[in-house]
Amino acid sequence: MGLGRILINRSGRCRRSVCQNGFTIMKVLVTGGAGYLGTSMLPLLLEKGHEVRILDKLMWGVTPILSYFSHPRVEFMSGDIRDQQVITDALSGMDAVIHLAGIVGYPACTADVGLAESTNVDGTALLVDSLQSHQKLVFASTGSTYGVVDGVCDESTPINPLTVYGKNKQDGENLVDKVGGVKLRLATVFGVSPRLRLDLLVNDFCYQAIHNGFIIMFEGYHRRTFLHVRDAAKAFVFTLDHFDEMAGDVFNVGDENLNFNKKDIALKIQKLNPFYLHEADVGKDMDQRNYEVNYDKIKNLGFTADISLEQGIEELLKVCRFIKIENPWRNH
Repeated sequence: MGLGRILINRSGRCRRSVCQNGFTIMKVLVTGGAGYLGTSMLPLLLEKGHEVRILDKLMWGVTPILSYFSHPRVEFMSGDIRDQQVITDALSGMDAVIHLAGIVGYPACTADVGLAESTNVDGTALLVDSLQSHQKLVFASTGSTYGVVDGVCDESTPINPLTVYGKNKQDGENLVDKVGGVKLRLATVFGVSPRLRLDLLVNDFCYQAIHNGFIIMFEGYHRRTFLHVRDAAKAFVFTLDHFDEMAGDVFNVGDENLNFNKKDIALKIQKLNPFYLHEADVGKDMDQRNYEVNYDKIKNLGFTADISLEQGIEELLKVCRFIKIENPWRNH
């Protein structure tokens, strides 16, 4: 630990802070902290010396965070971000908020539009309106906000989301702008996390390759950028460290070296685990992601993605062998 000092925050209150490696140690609230991204972020925040409060509905259970219940710098709250009292209690005493909670992905949002809207937009509005002036906010957005793009897009490219999920995130970004928060538009995330998701493209392909022995793929020529979940988590910790430089702005998060089309992904998996690939003539990605993304803006501040697609595929193939989704209506 480094030198302790007193800081005066913008609300005029004094708080004790500690500097480590030139960065300020904070009390950080992570909404949705027991999810896919949050469970990969928690150890990184703790390594930095931060105190962490997790707010989560625990829709997917408590198992992914069990090992942290005895940690002296971790606190847990179970609750809904649409509840005013929950938000008030969760924000109390916090220096910064990483807002991950939400209904994620266009299939889940389309399945229950009302729930998606009330959680992703109304919940974010409640959080923003309850934020104190000294509290920093980092918001998890998505490259899906861009919609159809011709060629390479950067943060100056106009956004035009085509799905409920993308539009929810656009509305969320507009709310975050009100308090000068930072918006991170994440590439398509993949990889192993304590709360593993198998509905993400790379993760799903790996599971199908292991257990089905075949993949039916549509729009194989569609390009998008990918990002390992641990690199995505690292980007949020990086943003806390560089908040003053990034405040009030939006950043694409990913790496140009991870620009691939869907068929590229399938062939990379096929090299490590042979399977039959069928390219279907029908099927459509409702987000219509088919473009490359420029990441110079955040890279110029010093952020880099460390984990390659091949590394992520290798770890997914190892893990997926031990996961089996049971269907009681099938004999095999």
